[in-house]
Amino acid sequence: MIVSLLNAMPGAVAQGLVWGLMAIGVYLTFRVLDVADLTVDGSLATGGAVCVMLIRGGVNPWLALLCAALCGAVAGFITGELHTRCGIPAILAGILTQLSLYSVNLRIMGGKANQAVGVDKYPLLLSQRFVRTLNLTNPLPLLLLFTAVLVLFLYWLCGTEWGCGFRATGANAHMARAQGIHTGRNTVIGLALSNAIVAMAGGLLAQYQGSADVNMGRGAIVIGLASVIIGESVLGKVVRNYALRLCSVSVGAVIYYIVLQVVLQLGLNTNDLKLLSAIIVALFLAVPYWRAHRTGKKGGPRHA
Repeated sequence: MIVSLLNAMPGAVAQGLVWGLMAIGVYLTFRVLDVADLTVDGSLATGGAVCVMLIRGGVNPWLALLCAALCGAVAGFITGELHTRCGIPAILAGILTQLSLYSVNLRIMGGKANQAVGVDKYPLLLSQRFVRTLNLTNPLPLLLLFTAVLVLFLYWLCGTEWGCGFRATGANAHMARAQGIHTGRNTVIGLALSNAIVAMAGGLLAQYQGSADVNMGRGAIVIGLASVIIGESVLGKVVRNYALRLCSVSVGAVIYYIVLQVVLQLGLNTNDLKLLSAIIVALFLAVPYWRAHRTGKKGGPRHA
């Protein structure tokens, strides 16, 4: 079992890094903007569908990935407009967009629920076939580069004047409006940026696994929240810098997939993965709450 687990570790780390990119997008809305956005379940699949269909059509994979991110930004923009201009609660707005994206994704993929894009036939950026090779075709260096570039970009962006207003919107929207900050516009841009990152991760995931599926984003929000919570629980008291907090989200995703691999090696039925995911998230959400009560601190689930 130990040998089998060690053989599965490179794949678990690679998957964790891909989903870590998605989790960084979730972090922007969940922690920074303080909005529960359920659009990600649809925009992840949209990114994968757009990327795969463009690559199948002969488009350069880098350009296909950019188009996937733009489509994700459009999905986030629609959710933001439904929330800010139509007065629909953020959770419901995300559900409506996610629901509509199912039909959109089917149309993108030509009415098929699954579209393959093999590494033998198409020039992909990464593939799980090479996850244990010791050369440049290994997806791990590219995924680490993507994570580093994204973290540095968001670190710079949140240090700009707009970034300060964006963070203030999530921290206290009423005070931000009193300071002349356009909170509605910041919310829309934040949702668009978050879903652009999620869709980009979807494009990378589709290339990594060699196919796009209309259901590939189902449960993505759970994995994203798990990554955020695990990263904060493990490294929250160690790191204070914003860039390092973003890195901790990616680390949380890697830990999440390593835990899944360990449990699978112990003989868990793969049909129970969704149940296990929910249990992991619940545990990491409950532990800070229990710890606070044991030390005599005040606070409920929100404080924890």
